[in-house]
Amino acid sequence: MSHPEAVARRMYDLIEPIGLVPYFADESDEALLALGLRNPWDAYFAGRAAPFGPGVPAEVVHAVFYSFAPGEVAHHLPKVWDLTTPEAAIAARERGCVAGMRRILGELADGPGVASAGDLLLKAATSAPVEGRALYAALRALPVPQEPVARLWHAATLLREHRGDGHTVALLTEGVGGTEAHVLHALSVDMPAKEFGRLGHLPAAQLTAVIDGMRARGLVGADGWLTADGRATKERVEALTDRLAEAPYNALSPSELDRLVTDLEPISAALRTVFPS
Repeated sequence: MSHPEAVARRMYDLIEPIGLVPYFADESDEALLALGLRNPWDAYFAGRAAPFGPGVPAEVVHAVFYSFAPGEVAHHLPKVWDLTTPEAAIAARERGCVAGMRRILGELADGPGVASAGDLLLKAATSAPVEGRALYAALRALPVPQEPVARLWHAATLLREHRGDGHTVALLTEGVGGTEAHVLHALSVDMPAKEFGRLGHLPAAQLTAVIDGMRARGLVGADGWLTADGRATKERVEALTDRLAEAPYNALSPSELDRLVTDLEPISAALRTVFPS
């Protein structure tokens, strides 16, 4: 079943709040830190990289995650696997995310919409080809939870990482590097690059060098903001990301897609009251 391209953008808006649960619900970090990890970034890398197993070098995770500055991943991987195991990290992350979702959703967590949305979202999430999508493929190899809230979170995470793998392709197509991607995003929403969360911790000289490189390519102007070419590049990246994110939803009929949207809307709205978009 082929749907209009706008489906991917609409589903992104509905799914992203669920996908953000590991990063903005305290329960996720708390569950991972209880394994003996040292800080929230240990928790981030252990939780997200765990599907690859313990033997994958930091350089490979850096390549797949794409958006971290050189050397950042190696501060945490493979060190975290001296403190816990990938299996324990996967279980703790799921446990914490389910607890966070239940806290935020309240009675909605046990409503029929969660189970219905989880089943439909899983149908979409497990239908797309895995070729060229390393993180999505690694997640597809994990067992599917049966508990409805966990099932919904798992399906949303699959789709978030499927989209993320495609977003990397879009950035590569436009010649935008990992750190540059954060600069591009920050400036596209009129935020100074140094104030963006994933950039503010970088040494000033390192961030300046990245921006200077983008300026030399005509993406950033002398005033420090995106040029017309820079904004056009951002728009092409987002458009291609949407196109590459369409495939999972072709598994759903129009009526299934309508029901999924109806089920997800109150869940997404509840989560958006707590998490940023």
